[in-house]
Amino acid sequence: MRGQAKANTNIALIKYWGKRQKELNLPVTDSLSVTLDGLSTSVEAVFDKAAVHDSLRINGAIVEGAALQRLTQWLDGFRQAHQVKEFCLVNTQSNIPISAGLASSASSYAAIAGACLRAVAGDVSSENISRWARRGSGSASRSVFGGLVVWQAGEAADGSDSYATPLGAGEGIVVVAAVVSDKPKSISSREGMNRTVETSPLYPGWATTVSRDMAAARAAIKAGDLKLLFEVAEHNAFAMHATALAARPAVRYLQAGSFAIIDEVKRLRSEGALAYVTMDAGPNVKVLTTSDYADVVMERLTPISKKLFRCGVGEGLT
Repeated sequence: MRGQAKANTNIALIKYWGKRQKELNLPVTDSLSVTLDGLSTSVEAVFDKAAVHDSLRINGAIVEGAALQRLTQWLDGFRQAHQVKEFCLVNTQSNIPISAGLASSASSYAAIAGACLRAVAGDVSSENISRWARRGSGSASRSVFGGLVVWQAGEAADGSDSYATPLGAGEGIVVVAAVVSDKPKSISSREGMNRTVETSPLYPGWATTVSRDMAAARAAIKAGDLKLLFEVAEHNAFAMHATALAARPAVRYLQAGSFAIIDEVKRLRSEGALAYVTMDAGPNVKVLTTSDYADVVMERLTPISKKLFRCGVGEGLT
C-alpha cells in the first residue's frame, strides 16, 4: 500500500498556544494561519509487509531518535484506527530551511497524514486528513488547506470536531521571514507551551484574548482589510510572548536581534509602509506585508538579518 502527498507550511496569525488534551493535540482555543507558497514537504508512505520496523528518511538521510519515535507513535495510532498491521516506510523531501521558524513539522505531518490515508484508501476527505495531521503536529492541521485557514478547537473529547477549514484566499498577503538565529531553541515549542499553561498567571486571560482577536480577524478578512488583519495578528503575537514570559521559570524566545527587526518594521510603518510582525515560539520574525512593500521590507531588513525568505500565499495539500 503506497500513498503520496505534498503540503506547504503555514504561519499562525492568531496563535495556537496551549492544549486542553495533550495526546490528541487538542487546543484550548481556535487559531488562524496563512499557508505559504514555495516552502513544502513531499511524502511517500509505503506500508510494507516485508518491513520489520517503521523507517523515516528526510531528504535521503535515514533519521532515527526522537523524530522516528514521534512518527512511530503517530503511526501506531493510525494503524490501530485503520486496522493496518504493516510497518511504514516514510520518505520525505523538504525545501524548508531548518531553524528558520517556518514550521517544517506543519507541512511534514500534513503530507504524512495525506500520504498514509491515501495508501490505506480510507476517508481521504480534507477534514479527516486535517484531524490526523493535527495528531502529529497541531499546526499541521492547517497546512491541509491553502490561503487563510482556521483550526477550530472543538469540544469533543475524541477530537472529532477539532480540524481546520479554509476561511479566505488571503489574496495580496506577502510574508517576509527574517532569520535572527539558526541555532536550535533551548526550549521546545511543546515544553514552552506546557510550562505556560501550567504556570503562567496570565494564561487564564489568553483564551479571552484569542476569542477577541479571532472575532476581529474574521471581520477584517470579511471586509478585505489587510491592515486591520495584520494589526490584530501583531497584537496576538505579543500577547502570546507576554503570557509565556510570565511562566515560571520564564519562557523567553525573543532575542536582541528579534527586537532589532521589530523596531525596524515599526520605523517602516511610520514611513507609510504596510508592515507588521508576528513571531512564533522562537526568535525569528515574520513580517506581514503586501507586494507593494515587500521589496523595501527586504532591503531594510537585509543588513540586520542572517537570512530572509519571501513567500506569497500557498495552496493546500496536493
